[in-house]
Order: sequence, then C-alpha cells, then structure tokens
Amino acid sequence: MARRRAWMWAALAVVVLAGMATLVAPAVAAPAERPDLPVPYGLSAALAAEPADPGADPPGSDDWSCRPTAEHPDPVVLVHGLSANKTLNWQTVAPLLANNGYCVYALTYGVQPGAVFPQNQVGGVVAMEDSARELAAFVDRVLSSTGAQKIDLVGHSEGTVMPQYWLQFLGGAAKTDDYVAVTPLYRGTLLEPLPTAQLADALGVREPASAVVGIACASCPQFISGSPYLNRMNAQPGGAAVPGVTYTTVMTRYDELVVPYTSGRLDAPNATNIVVQDGCPVDLSDHLSIISTARTGQMILNALDPAHASPPPCAPSLPALGNQVIPRR
Repeated sequence: MARRRAWMWAALAVVVLAGMATLVAPAVAAPAERPDLPVPYGLSAALAAEPADPGADPPGSDDWSCRPTAEHPDPVVLVHGLSANKTLNWQTVAPLLANNGYCVYALTYGVQPGAVFPQNQVGGVVAMEDSARELAAFVDRVLSSTGAQKIDLVGHSEGTVMPQYWLQFLGGAAKTDDYVAVTPLYRGTLLEPLPTAQLADALGVREPASAVVGIACASCPQFISGSPYLNRMNAQPGGAAVPGVTYTTVMTRYDELVVPYTSGRLDAPNATNIVVQDGCPVDLSDHLSIISTARTGQMILNALDPAHASPPPCAPSLPALGNQVIPRR
C-alpha cells in the first residue's frame, strides 16, 4: 500500500510540475503580420520602377498563394492603359489594395507578337478583341488559383474599354462583381483640338487612315468616337453598362486624352460617376497622374468596399506629376 501511495504521489507531482512549466514557459510568438508596403504617390515612383526592373510585378500583386478573406472575397485584377504595362501603371494602386487586405493581380496585355525589349514593355497596342482574350485567360487563372467565384476589375484608360469586350461577348460579366474605371472612354475620344475623326469622316478616309495607323497600333483607331468597336460596345441593351456589374467611373476635367472627359460617364442604374475635382479644386490631375493620387486611391477603395468607405483626401495634384503633398489623416 505504501509503495502504491508513493507512485500516486510521484505521478501527481509530475502532472503539477508539467502544468507549472506550461505556465512559466515563454509563449510562442504568433506569426508576425506582414508590414504594410510603401504606397508612393505621384508618377515618379512608376517612372523609376519601369527601367529599374522592366516587367516586374507591381508591389503587392501576383502572389499566387494569396487566398481571399471573407471581408474581401473577390480578388482584384488591374488592367493598364494604352502603351503602358503592369509595372508602370500600378505602383500606387497595387500596394494600396494589398495593404487593405485584397488579393491583387496585374497583367501586361496587348504586346505586339514577337516584340523584344524595350518594345515588349509597350502594352495595349494589338486589337482590343485580342487583348480581351488575354484578359479572359488571365482572369480564369486568378479564379482557379484563389478559388473565388468572381473578380473585381480596376482599369485605367484602355483598361476601362478593352475589358468591355470580355464582359459583353466572352462571358466576363458572370465572373465580375465591381468594376472601377479610371479615365474611362466608353464613347471614345475626339482628340481635340485637332478634329481628327471629324476631318477623316468629312473626307471619307476614316477607314484607310485607320488601317495605316493600325499597322503600328491596332487598338488606336478603336478609341476614336464612332469607331466600329465602340459602336458595337454601345449597341448592347443598356449601352456600355453591362447588367450585373457594379460600375464606378472616376474622371478628371483636365483629361487631355479623353475628349470630352465625360465620354466615360455611364447613365445607368448600376453605375456611379465621380469627377475628382468635385469637392477638391486643387486636384489638377490629368489622364496619367490621376492613377497615382491619394484621392483616386481612396475612391477605388470606397468603390470596392462601400460599407467601410472613407472621405477621399483632398491634396494638390499637378498634371503629369500627381500628388506633391499628402494630407495626414
């Protein structure tokens, strides 16, 4: 009996000591959260990044191990503008979205077949129908990788009107939730003060002139108001606004390439139209600099997550340069 009691006390002592060791042992640190990426405002960061590492993924993008959260279930696909690429276009927006918990993806599309450096860094120059097929394949890869049902789109310039072909004719509408279009041109541009399109029409030479331009840039004639491409986009029921997709258009009065700047306005129940100068007259953003300002960045975040929207900051923004001073929150 005495021996049995000794074993019992010994076992109890082991249990007590083990429990005490658990209490006094240092806690195992939880995995550290990834620190926020720097978010540069202004075009200088983009211009520096492109020659430093041409073709590189913009910061925070194209992490194929990323899994969307319940808070942000839709991965975001970034679609650049004419003659740009993913590296140049998204130095501001990509890290901003990643810092806010989104899985972010960017592609360079529309490069001339067989192009070598540096021409292979010039995107968006093939026919927009062909670029839309590239976008379709990229989105399918994103959905397969993330397991998501739909994506959100953020486009700039050509990246607002090229995806319309995918949405309308390649089944993209069923795979898209929100679409934020920065400097959109759903009705094209008149390229004033030179009345290029009007003069070509008056002379009856738009078609041959477009063919000549199209040798170097097949998408360029498609941007002109009244082009067959744009006419087809706007001939659909409801016009350019595809049913089932929530649109937000972000425009600037100082857009020197989209003329008139209201060409991107969508008068549809599933569209919200924003002009960055409304409520912020010191924002002088033009066609290029608008994509790298804090004001536009917050507008994009608000459009993707309206339940947690914040007032967009108002800071001086200069044409071609973007923000010079960022206000503190």
